[in-house]
Amino acid sequence: MLEIGLRHTSELTVTDAVTAIQLGSGDMPVLSTPAMLALMENAAMLAVAQELPEGHTTVGGHIASSHLKPSKVGDKISATAIVTKIEGKKIEFAVSAYCGDILLGEGTHLRFIVNKEKFMSNLR
Repeated sequence: MLEIGLRHTSELTVTDAVTAIQLGSGDMPVLSTPAMLALMENAAMLAVAQELPEGHTTVGGHIASSHLKPSKVGDKISATAIVTKIEGKKIEFAVSAYCGDILLGEGTHLRFIVNKEKFMSNLR
């Protein structure tokens, strides 16, 4: 059942592939903000995935987050998403990312429930 309080934590180890240099968002070998945000989105998607009707998924609509501390290659990062509001097909999440007990970033994320087939048929 889709409900407030559903949560999921996704994890990654920082590799060269997710650094600011590699993704083009900066020029240092640290976890990129886009990779941190993607991990937050992944946690949100998975927090509700098992509760959706057959043939449905969620897509990101908006994310706002701080990125407070850098993380080096080899660091283990976790991102948690918690459902805070459900309004029809709109789901809001509180998101946060940590390296151990150090807060890397936190914010909010909005996702929409969509029918996969219908969504894909609207692509050009």
